[in-house]
Amino acid sequence: MQNKTLRFLFLGDIVGEPGKALFEKWVPQLKRKHKIDSVIVNGENAAKNGRGLMPHDFEFLKKNGASVVTTGNHIWAHKKIYQCIAENETLIRPANYPAGAPGKGYVLFDVEGISVGVINVAGRVFMKEDLDCPFRAVESLLTFLSTKTKIIFIDFHAEATSEKKVFGFHFDGKVSGVMGTHTHVQTADERILPNGTSFISDLGFSGAMNSALGVNKSIVTEHFLTQMPIAFKVAKEGPFAVNGVCVEVDVETGKSLKIERVSIVDDELTILSE
Repeated sequence: MQNKTLRFLFLGDIVGEPGKALFEKWVPQLKRKHKIDSVIVNGENAAKNGRGLMPHDFEFLKKNGASVVTTGNHIWAHKKIYQCIAENETLIRPANYPAGAPGKGYVLFDVEGISVGVINVAGRVFMKEDLDCPFRAVESLLTFLSTKTKIIFIDFHAEATSEKKVFGFHFDGKVSGVMGTHTHVQTADERILPNGTSFISDLGFSGAMNSALGVNKSIVTEHFLTQMPIAFKVAKEGPFAVNGVCVEVDVETGKSLKIERVSIVDDELTILSE
């Protein structure tokens, strides 16, 4: 007998070694507490240097409970990921990259015998990449995915809350949820939109709290003061944060029934500095 509902955990951008350590520690606990059926995480900053991800970072997230790993504008930071994303359908990149980019922008996977779709797409406001329209990219994908499942989530990797809000309302009732990522700052606007789509402008991140979005704050301050190029380093001193949401979805309709923000402060985790 199929479940009447499914419960999903979405986690914001995983930043470097601290982010992965937090993922390993907290995902099992969150799955038990919230009775989670599937975990979807943005891993585009999981690499050791906090930019992009390597194949072993993807494998780490999968091993420790991720059903799907989404990404964003830093996906191409390490060339070794090119073949990995082409060979692993549960590692996805923004669907509005031009044709010919490795990998795909969506995935269909099984959760408790039920097909679930996830779309990854990037915004264009204040973003450097010259990408196709995210609205039209998703509309095109939905002509196919909506024939396969009623449960579809979107990771909208974008900068501007205005773009994210409008995007959420545009697809309200057409998908189960729209989860914003990219800014690494968790917003407090989680809600169920009028037609049943769960929404949050940004999930937040997993990384060091006393940092510049997970990066050593002193280095970033120097960059702002001097405007000189400088190599960023991931912050490894606590306290640390784990941000995301839990979403419950009705299997029959694909509509979200509940969204609950997750915000954990961990001051016990220790990350060894190099």
